[in-house]
Amino acid sequence: MSFRWAEDDFLPPGVVRVDREGPRDGKIYVMYHGTTSTNAQWILSSGFRQSSDGMLGRGVYLSRDLQKASRYPIDHPEYDRVVIKVKVKVGRVIAINHQRHPYRTTWHDYGYDTAWVPPNCGMVKSGLEENCVWDPERIKIIRTIEPIPVQGYGGGAWGYK
Repeated sequence: MSFRWAEDDFLPPGVVRVDREGPRDGKIYVMYHGTTSTNAQWILSSGFRQSSDGMLGRGVYLSRDLQKASRYPIDHPEYDRVVIKVKVKVGRVIAINHQRHPYRTTWHDYGYDTAWVPPNCGMVKSGLEENCVWDPERIKIIRTIEPIPVQGYGGGAWGYK
């Protein structure tokens, strides 16, 4: 069985889309976090918390790409994945565009609130962008998105569960 991940195209008031140039300091953006259904319930009740490690060091890892977020966690059954749609006040943003960037894991020590990995810069295998937000308080949950089972070819519709 295959699945589709659907999302409406409406943004909450005061939220802007990010272009390929990346998030701009001080703005609010919609982003997505992929996780398991069990972890999603925990996040919904207790809020986000920083990952202890990762490509960009400590922080909450998010993407502006729903399809990228829907792939996480990697190697977990798709039917048990959930994507959490959030609003993020990005604060001060730094672009980390290569593996040897001097602030790759220490960006917060230099006064940045969000680290952004641009698409196709060689840092992420998929070539998709990624964001790491230091302070979970900058993230507000909008809702969850679950996969929709699709039977056969060309069947089904995009929607929500």
